[in-house]
Amino acid sequence: METGNIFTALLAGIVIGALGRLIIPGRQAIGWILTFVVGLLGAFVGGFFAEGLGLDVWWQVLVVQAVVAAVLVLVVGLFTRSRAPSRRDQG
Repeated sequence: METGNIFTALLAGIVIGALGRLIIPGRQAIGWILTFVVGLLGAFVGGFFAEGLGLDVWWQVLVVQAVVAAVLVLVVGLFTRSRAPSRRDQG
């Protein structure tokens, strides 16, 4: 990955993580920091995926990064929510 792509991945991960938290209503089972970390990881994975597909145009790479990051944030959020105890279970 080039330096510009790394910067784009950082920015995309933070933005996608923040948007993911704002879009899902109610209280989330994961915190802000974990959301940003998962968004960053998804953006980097998406960047490598886009590079593997041979995409060179910056907006195409950004779209792939955003999609992969959003899916990863959604999956981790759903997994964490399903494992978190509900209020009924706490007594």
